[in-house]
Amino acid sequence: LPGAAKLVVVIAIFLLTFYVISQVFEIKMDANLGHIFARSALDAAARSTKPPRYKCGISKACPEKHFAFKMSSGAANVVGPKICVEDNVLMSGVKNNVGRGINVALVNGKTGEPLDTKFFDMWGGDVAPFIEFLKSIQDGTIVLMATYDDGATKLNEEARKLIAELGSTSITNLGFRDNWVFCGGKGIKTKSPFEQHIKNNKDTNKYEGWPEVVEMEGCIPQKQD
Repeated sequence: LPGAAKLVVVIAIFLLTFYVISQVFEIKMDANLGHIFARSALDAAARSTKPPRYKCGISKACPEKHFAFKMSSGAANVVGPKICVEDNVLMSGVKNNVGRGINVALVNGKTGEPLDTKFFDMWGGDVAPFIEFLKSIQDGTIVLMATYDDGATKLNEEARKLIAELGSTSITNLGFRDNWVFCGGKGIKTKSPFEQHIKNNKDTNKYEGWPEVVEMEGCIPQKQD
């Protein structure tokens, strides 16, 4: 009997231990499953509340028959400007197609397709090629401009007048190392609402010798026949 009793006790302890372990294991399994389901629910909620991304990263969607754009001037003489239209980055430092002076991107006003990109050095360059370029722009073309470093020193009255005819109001006051971004059009009948200008002022400049970057976004109306 003592031997049989001992065997019963051993078996009972074994069964009890197995039961406890199985219960703990199930609880842990349940906890892990619960954690997984909770994470899945949180991830789904995060996805549903994540704000949608609009073209060029602008803050809201453009209505039909409008082209989304976003642009920024250069930062001092270090980071070049950036021009994006309809989710297409037309000019940027990464694309290596920007330069000191005034950077210009041309876009078809009917289709939104890019036509040309150029930059004109208004510090050490000649304004004549810039004037010829401005004169060659076809009616119905969207024109986007952004300064980098200095965009004004070589500008003369003729160049400023041609840019004003594209819808700019700030071009007459654009000075040495001012930061400026502008979106207008050839053949525009009114002044463009898309323009930002910050004066170079040693008392308010963000960078030594240069004002802060100017940024602008919006929706350009598609040209109608």
